[in-house]
Amino acid sequence: MATATTDIFDYEAALHACARGDQGALRRIYDQDGRRLLGVALRIVRQRQVAEDVLHDAFLSIWTRAGTFDPARGAGRGWIHSIVRNQAISFARSSDRELPLGDDVLAGLAADPGLGPEEAFALGEDLGRLRDCLVGLDASKRTSILYAYVDGCSHSEIAQRLRSPLGTVKAWIQRGLKSLRECMG
Repeated sequence: MATATTDIFDYEAALHACARGDQGALRRIYDQDGRRLLGVALRIVRQRQVAEDVLHDAFLSIWTRAGTFDPARGAGRGWIHSIVRNQAISFARSSDRELPLGDDVLAGLAADPGLGPEEAFALGEDLGRLRDCLVGLDASKRTSILYAYVDGCSHSEIAQRLRSPLGTVKAWIQRGLKSLRECMG
């Protein structure tokens, strides 16, 4: 895992090492991006256990297909993320489940047998309010919160992504969450 902003993970080199049979390279990819990739799968399949299974299958695919990676066609990290995303979408389609994305959240919730119509409606209202409250935050707070709670990034990872001091990122998240609590009140 990257320890400093100057220590950048080389996805392309790791994929080439996987293609040569270096299992440690696959492990390094997982250590570097596993949490974020789990977040990608989880946003699509909406169940943690299923997302973990999707991630496992995606890493098997990364391992077996690493030799087909072509850096001339795109970045290694993007290639890895697309495999996870496509694996999750394929699973969701093959299981004939609705994909609750964007404005289709209510349709996906209504299909959940654990929720009655009133519960689905109330949850949909809450999600709509949360979206409105998130839109009301300034961009740095909103982005920090989304990285933390949607992508599963640590505060340090968010600071690296945003090229901001760690203390500033922590303050953005703390103030942003306070604003969300007040807005959702």
